[in-house]
Amino acid sequence: MKVSEKLNVIKKDIQAAAERAGRNTDDINIVAVTKYVSNDRTQEAVDAGLVHLGENRPEGFKEKCEAISGEVNWHYIGSLQSRKVKNVINEVDFLHSLDRISLAKEIQKRAEKQVLCFIQVNVSGEEQKHGLSPENTSQFVEELANYDKIKVIGLMTMAPLTEDEEVIRSCFKQLAELRKEIAAKNLQHAPCTELSMGMSNDFTIAIEEGATYIRIGSSLVGE
Repeated sequence: MKVSEKLNVIKKDIQAAAERAGRNTDDINIVAVTKYVSNDRTQEAVDAGLVHLGENRPEGFKEKCEAISGEVNWHYIGSLQSRKVKNVINEVDFLHSLDRISLAKEIQKRAEKQVLCFIQVNVSGEEQKHGLSPENTSQFVEELANYDKIKVIGLMTMAPLTEDEEVIRSCFKQLAELRKEIAAKNLQHAPCTELSMGMSNDFTIAIEEGATYIRIGSSLVGE
């Protein structure tokens, strides 16, 4: 199926979820996760009107950026090793996985412009997931005041892979609460207005709980 056809289906789901939550769809951004698909399929996504593209591998990232034409915002959505920062940081507009000071230091050292960052929070506490614990997130955000190449625009999480909607919803709710707490501090380097949460299987729940960026791969561009 064409990306444009899949996008129409997803937009209807977004509209319905936004209406249930009393939200405006203009506040919800789709990040098309193109990490598993070819440059041609990625270009098809851009031609369908998608302006946010998500990648998570440093290898081949720059080449993909150069191969795609059009107005695109590149999102790096995977865990980023400090030693790989130099390969990607000046190609990306958004980083969704800031979770340690060593990474912040490397961004500060390598970035030629300010990078819009989401702090990755491991709300579910699953051992295999990266991210800060909710208890340590606020302190970490405050520590980033010394890094002028980093602007904390929001928080990011991944819900557990489960059929239990209440578990998923609870995860997103907690992130939304944490975002509010940090935003209330009025930190100049960390407005923290955004929430990156929700993927192909749970984005409608994420929208109901306040997501402003949803990361959709398989159901939009395919595997």
